[in-house]
Amino acid sequence: MKALHIIAFVLLIVGGINWGLEAFEYNLVTMIAGVDSMVTKVVYVLVGLAAIYEVATHKNTCKMCGDVSVKAA
Repeated sequence: MKALHIIAFVLLIVGGINWGLEAFEYNLVTMIAGVDSMVTKVVYVLVGLAAIYEVATHKNTCKMCGDVSVKAA
C-alpha cells in the first residue's frame, strides 16, 4: 500500500505542476506526450484516479489527520 500511496502522490504532484503551468498556457503533459495522444489521456486518467485514491485514503495515511489528538496551532 505504501508504494501505491507514493505513486498517487507523485501523480498528484505532476498534475499540480501541470495545472500551475496551464495558467501560463503551457501544458507539460501535451508537450511531452503530444496533443490528443493516447499517452496524454492515460496520464490524465491516472492523475484523476490518484486524486480519488488520495481523497479516499488521506485520513489513514496522513500523520496529522489520522491522529485526532493532535491539535491545530
